[in-house]
Amino acid sequence: MISSSLEQGEEAELARLRAEVATLRAELDQRPSRKRTGSQAVRRTTAAVLAAMAAFALVISVVGLWGARTTLNTDRWVATVAPLPQDPKVAAAVAEYASTQLFEVLDVEQRLRTVLPQQAAFVAGPLTGQIREQVRKIVGDVLRSDRFQTVWIELNRQVHQRVLAVVEGDSDVLRARSDRIDIDLLPLINQALREVGDELPTLFGRQLTLPDLSSGEIPANLRERVQDQLGVTLPADFAHFTVYDAGRLWAAQQAVATAKRDLALFLGATILLIIAAYVVSPARRRTTLQLGLWLVVAAVVITAVLRAVRREILATVPAGTYRDGVDATMTSVFSVLRERGTQLLVIGALLALIAYLIGPGRVPVWLRAQAVRGGRATGRGARVVAAHAPGWIATHLDPLRIAGVVVAALLVLVLSSWTSLLVVAILLVAYEVAVTLIARRVPDGEPVVAR
Repeated sequence: MISSSLEQGEEAELARLRAEVATLRAELDQRPSRKRTGSQAVRRTTAAVLAAMAAFALVISVVGLWGARTTLNTDRWVATVAPLPQDPKVAAAVAEYASTQLFEVLDVEQRLRTVLPQQAAFVAGPLTGQIREQVRKIVGDVLRSDRFQTVWIELNRQVHQRVLAVVEGDSDVLRARSDRIDIDLLPLINQALREVGDELPTLFGRQLTLPDLSSGEIPANLRERVQDQLGVTLPADFAHFTVYDAGRLWAAQQAVATAKRDLALFLGATILLIIAAYVVSPARRRTTLQLGLWLVVAAVVITAVLRAVRREILATVPAGTYRDGVDATMTSVFSVLRERGTQLLVIGALLALIAYLIGPGRVPVWLRAQAVRGGRATGRGARVVAAHAPGWIATHLDPLRIAGVVVAALLVLVLSSWTSLLVVAILLVAYEVAVTLIARRVPDGEPVVAR
């Protein structure tokens, strides 16, 4: 009997051991092979590299699209530069340049020495400085005036069309000699001379009769008419502000041609890189996280590169009024591109955050659990409030109505546009109707909280 019991115990132990061995073999069969693990590692690495390339390509594509839509489109360019005269730094730089050009041609100091007595000739220099400052102020006022805005827009429209013709290699209008492009500021000086002639009539020895360009139409013989009224021969480059003089016009033409030809291909390649990253990836959530992080990195890197280029450009401009004007101009022109960069940063950060929060890590799991608990608690609280809100509103109906009127009155004091006032009025009416209807939901005879 004892022997039988021992045999049964041995058989049970043997069966247990066999079952354990079978379980271990099954687990061993389910483990991924070394070959499969290596393949997944290669796919993860490839997906990470493709995500990084796609992020940088996407940021560069945004810069390229901005360049094509803004700098190569006359209407968008005019809309971009239209506000520039209102910028004090830009107006000061242009006024300084225009007044300097004008005084060099008129030789005001020599004219003063001619008309002043010999004993008073020494005041010609200081007097010239005062007149020049007054003329510079008049030029700045003209530049910022609403009347000149039409001229400014038309001038930039013509210049941009001509610049496009130059970089596309099809220009016979804009001067592009020695790889240089100039903007003609003679219309501004013409309008300024009209104002100067009214305020300083003795400066020219006679009343000037120059054309009024406030309609935006610039006559073809404007240069001859200004020469005739001033009584001087204007230099060939008078009032021509050089905007490009780096000896690389041919390179710029080739760059524009390449950009127009290859931008669509680059955008297509960017889309293919994103698709390839997700196709190759064995863990798409991880790829989304990587893509978001690389978007942030790419936006920061490209922004740093553009800022470095901007610093190099500003370093070529003389310090002072001119550099401040160029700086303000670049700030205004690149404002839309900065907004796009900020949007890419936000999109990248949101992609990375969402991909992280839906992951299996301890922190995301804890956060999701807390969110569920918070949602349930909020729902219970909302149900309690919804159950008691009508009675409470009915009890405090008059104070709530008065509070709505007070808040609306405060908003009216802060907001000034008619649209804002209309929105406030609509919201006030909706609020008053809502609290009244909610209060009426309380059945007659139901007890309410005492005031």
